[in-house]
Amino acid sequence: MSKLKTLAAAALVAAIAVHGARAEDADPVVAKVGGQEVRQSELTLALGGLDPQLQQMPEEQKRAAALSAIIDVKLLSKTAEKEGLQDDATFKQRVAYLTERELHNAYFKKHVVDAITKEEVKARYDKEIAAIPAQEEVKARHILVKTEDEAKEIIKELDAGKSFVELAKAKSTDPNKGDGGDLGYFTKGRMVPEFETAVFALDKGAYTKTPVKTQFGFHVILVEDKRPQAPPPLEQVEPQVRQLVMRDKYIELLAAAKKDAGVEISDPELKKAYDEANKAQEAQQAK
Repeated sequence: MSKLKTLAAAALVAAIAVHGARAEDADPVVAKVGGQEVRQSELTLALGGLDPQLQQMPEEQKRAAALSAIIDVKLLSKTAEKEGLQDDATFKQRVAYLTERELHNAYFKKHVVDAITKEEVKARYDKEIAAIPAQEEVKARHILVKTEDEAKEIIKELDAGKSFVELAKAKSTDPNKGDGGDLGYFTKGRMVPEFETAVFALDKGAYTKTPVKTQFGFHVILVEDKRPQAPPPLEQVEPQVRQLVMRDKYIELLAAAKKDAGVEISDPELKKAYDEANKAQEAQQAK
């Protein structure tokens, strides 16, 4: 029986040793400072806190910069402890604030960032798209010439049945003449006013019967298609929509916390500024 106990104890010790080795492998020691270990997990944290400019460096240079920062901190923090700076009231106050801020960030990550679902993002996307006023967009071509007489002559040729595309290639002075004057699809607000007024007044398949004068010269315009503008796909705007969902979740969490805890501000001017800032935030959320 004693042999069995001995074997069981040995197996337990071996299992603990293996587990410790695996934990060590998962978070290896990358350096030592005065006997104090620096592990990969600490290096990873330091990498996340590097200055944005340093983030552009090659990976090994970033790791070296992060390790250098850790070593500097550990060296001087030990000296600070010897001087008793950890007992300073201002230091304690700062540590308390930083602790609360990090708890806030951890809570935000858990209940806002990590709690967002695909369904919530899709629902908010649908809500935002539904709120966008429908816009018409047209697909048009144009022929640009220097004089009104040239434009009138082109209109006569179109009336005689000549191809708009071929006339654009042969006579337009615009750089897109090689594409037959193709302007693609566009909505209002994209073209100069004279051009926009003329193009949106045309029916699909029609061209201008009189030259359109703008700062660039004289245009003959053909509208090939008209349609409602398609909204951007969710994949294209998902980061922005996710930000809206995050904002709403965060504000809801804060509202509930304020209701439970209550907020009192003794300085009248500070209270006024705080209330105004919160009203502005609520108005923004309501949009």
